[in-house]
Amino acid sequence: MSQQLLVSIGGERFEAVLEDQVAPKSCEWLLRQLPYRSKLIHVRWSGEACWVPMGDLQVEVPPEEATRHPRPGQLILYPGGISETELLLAYGAVAFASKAGPLAGNPLLTVAGDLDRLAEIGRAILWEGAREFLVEAA
Repeated sequence: MSQQLLVSIGGERFEAVLEDQVAPKSCEWLLRQLPYRSKLIHVRWSGEACWVPMGDLQVEVPPEEATRHPRPGQLILYPGGISETELLLAYGAVAFASKAGPLAGNPLLTVAGDLDRLAEIGRAILWEGAREFLVEAA
């Protein structure tokens, strides 16, 4: 059974499941970062998602079931390359891209429920701005 994690966005908490069966090296990287704290902002190009820009940080993981179209509730890792390293959290329809073109990211975790509330938070970030973002062990 995959590990349970907690995702907090602006104090709102969600249970999540680690995608270690799909992307083991990427998930190992995430687990080494816990508790992971940052700011979550709305995407520019990709649709209904929020992201954590990580700049020039290079995460040395191979593509692992990399997707351009994460499901709502799925957090993916783009480990750097043609665009900056980033985490992307989908709350609706997504076609992952940057100003450099289409991107694909490795699945890290999936929010286990309450996707309607996640979508409300995503839309609030679009209109109201960044929120605190935390991923930690359950």
